[in-house]
Amino acid sequence: MSSHSSVVSQRQFVSNSLIIRAREKEMAFTSWSHLRLRLPHLARTQSLTVRAFSAAVMSPPSKAVVYDRQGPPDSVTRVVELPPVEVKENDVCIKMLASPINPSDINRIEGVYPVRPQVPAVGGYEGVGEVFSVGSAVKGLLPGDWVIPSPPSSGTWQTYVVKDQSVWHKINKESPMEYAATITVNPLTALRMLEDFITLNPGDAIVQNGATSIVGQCIIQLARYRGIHSINIIRDRAGSDEAKEKLKNLGADEVFTESQLEVKNVKGLLTNLPEPALGFNCVGGNAASLVLKFLRQSGTMVTYGGMSKKPITVSTSSFIFKDLSLRGFWLQKWMSSDKANECRPMIDYLLDRAREGKLKYEMELVPFNDFHTALDKALGKLGSQPKQVLTF
Repeated sequence: MSSHSSVVSQRQFVSNSLIIRAREKEMAFTSWSHLRLRLPHLARTQSLTVRAFSAAVMSPPSKAVVYDRQGPPDSVTRVVELPPVEVKENDVCIKMLASPINPSDINRIEGVYPVRPQVPAVGGYEGVGEVFSVGSAVKGLLPGDWVIPSPPSSGTWQTYVVKDQSVWHKINKESPMEYAATITVNPLTALRMLEDFITLNPGDAIVQNGATSIVGQCIIQLARYRGIHSINIIRDRAGSDEAKEKLKNLGADEVFTESQLEVKNVKGLLTNLPEPALGFNCVGGNAASLVLKFLRQSGTMVTYGGMSKKPITVSTSSFIFKDLSLRGFWLQKWMSSDKANECRPMIDYLLDRAREGKLKYEMELVPFNDFHTALDKALGKLGSQPKQVLTF
């Protein structure tokens, strides 16, 4: 190869190398420029991602009583672990403190209650809890506050509950925990029935069967607080004398067993008490007929239960000559009306009475881990028991 050809080849090689390097630099510059232009976008995206992630507040895992189908509560309920739930901006996460086992809870699980949650569901309908955390838009509630679902809301048999802030009513933390947990069903039923049907004045009287029930005990005490007399009917059973004494200690004026009222003129048994204008029935059958016998002219009997599962029988003469009225009361229906907004001041009123010792009833506090034992007691498997209240 000539020297001239060699020089040309070297120059061409150098030229090609320079071109390649220039292209590499151009590509590198283009890639860097493209990346540099994308960096703010990537930074914003990453920032948004971090912010979105950091804004998601989660509840702790929860232990809950659940049922996947309706049926016998002791067969279909089980205690399970539930994963954390997101606490959205208007949500409040509640650490439950206590929740009762009510007859209506049992009926919901059995599938016989008119209003019940869709399955699978968490059991329980009322209770009291402590605010654990709140969503970013929640106002008026802070961690540590005590709250109750008002109106009552399903799903209280679990350690943590997350629901919209509108569900929760803040209460006085000095309220006895077990009364706060049980105030929105039985005591509120008693209060509403005393106020919703006729105007009662101090010195008036009421009559009721099922007086040993919690609603019955609340009626006695709330009536007494307002200067209203109570005539009370209980079943014939072992321990009826002790039951009479207990009810009188709560403020009952008269307490009769059903057999004591097997007389022609029951009103002759009253001493210095006016004929009652209002009666309450939660039993049905003969016990309801006894309430009607006590009522004065144009009196009203309100039925809120039917424990005997027997029908109410009313004589024709009671309607024609005494002009009696028969009414019904269901708290669930009242809660779903426009009057539901009134219930929170009423709950505060009832809790005030509980703090004063003017409203009391027997309960048994049971650790949540012993749920099935408490359920057996609530189902009557272990004889007559106080109301079972789960503590968390």
